[in-house]
Parts: sequence; C-alpha cells; structure tokens
Amino acid sequence: MGDHRRVVLKMSGEALASASSEEALDAVVVERFAREISEARTELDIQLAVVVGGGNIWRGTIGAGAGMDRATSDTMGMLATVINALALQDALEQHGQDTRVLTAISMAEVAEPYIRRRAIRHLEKDRVVLLAAGMGNPFFTTDTSAALRAAEIEADLLYKGTHGGVDGVYSADPRLDPNATRFDEISFMDIVAKDLRVMDLTAITFCKDNGLPIRVFDLMPEGNLRRALSGEQIGTLVR
Repeated sequence: MGDHRRVVLKMSGEALASASSEEALDAVVVERFAREISEARTELDIQLAVVVGGGNIWRGTIGAGAGMDRATSDTMGMLATVINALALQDALEQHGQDTRVLTAISMAEVAEPYIRRRAIRHLEKDRVVLLAAGMGNPFFTTDTSAALRAAEIEADLLYKGTHGGVDGVYSADPRLDPNATRFDEISFMDIVAKDLRVMDLTAITFCKDNGLPIRVFDLMPEGNLRRALSGEQIGTLVR
C-alpha cells in the first residue's frame, strides 16, 4: 500500500450512466462502485474523498456549443454532480460506509458546504467524503476540481478513473492507433510535451506544480476500483 493513506478518487459522471438504456444513472453500476469502495476501505487503512463528474446528466460544453451562455451551462453541470454525489452517498451508506456530501455551491438543505477543515475532519473520522459541484466556478472541469481538492486536503495521490475503455496513458489514442503503447509510469513533463489527452491540461499542470501524483486507470472492469485503491500498480502512474 505504501504511504498512500489519504487519496482522492475522480470518477467521471458517464461511468454512472447505463450503457443499455437511456437512464442517466444506473443503480446497478452505482451499487457496484459503492461495494468496491466499501471492500477496499474495509481491508485498508485509507481515507477517501471522491470527486464525481456530471457528464451523464449534463455537460457544460454541450450547452455552450448550442449557443447557451458558458457560465450558465457549466453551473448546470455542477448541479448535475450533486445528483450523482447523492446517489453515491445513498449506495455507500447501504454498504455501511459513513458518508458526507460537501458542495462547492451552497445548498444547505441537501448537503454541507465545502469547508476545507470540515472535509479533513470528516476524513479523520473515517467518513467517505463526496465532493460535489466542482469548485463552484464555471470554466473549470471536475478534473481540475479533483486536483485542487486533493492539494487542499493534502492527499497523497489522485486517482483518475476513466470510463472510455482506455486503461491508462498511451503513446497515442489506442482506439485509433493499434501501435499505441501504454506507459506504466510517465512524467508530467512528457504528458505536456507529447500533448497526451489524459486529463484536462489545467489539472495536469496543477498536479505537477503541487507534486501530486496521479494514477490513471480504467474504472469500468469489475474489481478495478478496488484493485486501484488497494495500491496495485494498475494503469499508469503520472509523477
């Protein structure tokens, strides 16, 4: 396991959607993620914060592309992440995990406001902390929110769980180039120099500046989330 005791998991919203139907949230998938998180936490001494995206419900860039004001569209996306966080909270609590949702946009009737010291206190009390509504600012992705929150709560590692079938960082897009090779480890500098689209570039440069390593892995295969949280060397380590 190494020294990685406090970690942040970034989950894409699309990962929570149903592949087989039009449902924005697939209860079976949400339950499986909750189970794997619960199993990993039962086995390990790990403090976990989760930043969830909202792309299964709304993507800010879609609205902006259709002529909507970008700030308004992004705000809708932030609210979508709160819906996902509440679904995850419910599933985690059904697995016996004490869970708190903290939101960057205040909605006191639904969740606690994000306050850095409060988030850390919940982690110290062994609660799963779900960080919703991004950073509360438009124009930033939830990848960047995850990087910022990981730095704020002094996490050891940021996990970036992908959902598009790509299990790490490759030399090229493996879905397009059959000769693409996966890196076990790669530096931040190489990612920027080679223009590898792993995460939003703002998030990558932020992690580089703050010495925060990232493990990129495929969230979707059964058991992968648990394996990643257990410290297995799956996917790609960026540092």
